[in-house]
Amino acid sequence: MRLSDAHSAGDMRRFARRRLPRAVFDVIDAGAGDELTLRWNRESFDRISLRPRALVDVKKVDTTTTILGDPVSMPMMLAPCSFARMCSSAAEPAVARAAGRAGTLYAVPGGSGERPEIVAQSATGPLWYQLYMKPDHQANVELLDTIERAGYRTLCVTIDTAIKPYRERDLHNKISLPVTPSPRLLLAGLSRPLWSKDFLLGNSAGFDLMAARRAYNNFADAIMHIKSVTAEEISWLRDRWKGPLVIKGVLRGEEVPRMIDLGVDGIVVSNHGGRNLDGAPATIDVLAEVVEAAAGRAEVFLDSGVRRGTDVVKALALGAQAVLVGRPYMYALAAGGERGVDRMIELLRNEIIRAMSFVGATSVAEIDASLINPGTAPSRVDPGTDPALASVH
Repeated sequence: MRLSDAHSAGDMRRFARRRLPRAVFDVIDAGAGDELTLRWNRESFDRISLRPRALVDVKKVDTTTTILGDPVSMPMMLAPCSFARMCSSAAEPAVARAAGRAGTLYAVPGGSGERPEIVAQSATGPLWYQLYMKPDHQANVELLDTIERAGYRTLCVTIDTAIKPYRERDLHNKISLPVTPSPRLLLAGLSRPLWSKDFLLGNSAGFDLMAARRAYNNFADAIMHIKSVTAEEISWLRDRWKGPLVIKGVLRGEEVPRMIDLGVDGIVVSNHGGRNLDGAPATIDVLAEVVEAAAGRAEVFLDSGVRRGTDVVKALALGAQAVLVGRPYMYALAAGGERGVDRMIELLRNEIIRAMSFVGATSVAEIDASLINPGTAPSRVDPGTDPALASVH
């Protein structure tokens, strides 16, 4: 299994499946319930077809853009994903380094296996921090102080996880929060000796099981001590946090104006990768509605289901400023550690360039609704100034 043999996110998923014990792979891969939303995230992207422009010189294609004022090399950033330590002992610091080398952003998960200040020390690019609000107000104050001192620029508040989620694959595999060792988990580890060695020893010469377990339990602590996020919390965060403020987990356009009035700078259209509420809509299906509601007053991003460069172009054509990718880099981290994440980012970057070239967009600014076939697009798509597209309506 060589990283050079991986040519897509699907390849990285297969490599990860070979390396990880089944129970661990399912932690990364699974969705909630019957996994309808997990499936819809992909099916909805697949239903949208692109409408290439002709007679365009694409010798030079520029993928650079900005995200809340930060220049990035591509309209794609790395989403907050817990359990990185279960994929590789390199964990979140490796992801931060890879993102920095690629010239893009990394949103560090609130359930990170490493302390936020440790991850920040490894980063060379701007970081977001994903916040799960806690019932203990002082704990929120202390956490904000920590990430502020560590140099995080943007606060990303997750609002769609008011209670602990349940995923049936985890239940069948006897994975619980907090993690409890069991014979089944022990046998799963023995089935993948190379993974077990890395999980238990990491980069040290000593037994590191307690560090590995702490990493998993950090996520458990974040998820088991959460609260509903209301307008009052957002207002308090806006007063307390001086940098950009982003809300993640939005699926309804009519709620967006109030969020912006509260001082929110960015909206992430997300269904948590299909991992929370099964039956929630695919994010690409509601993206245009949220973009219309934001009316240019806040940047809108799309999360959940992105696997290809063509997905990125489709999301931007429907109004997203950029997308977040999660599972692809987690599969890559499992498949090849830090080098795997480098490889996955580069594969997606190349796919974005190829997709832009084939549709006739030489810059991110040239990606608009005219590149989407109107018969396949979700509602509320603005046909822009393309006369051929306008004539269809």
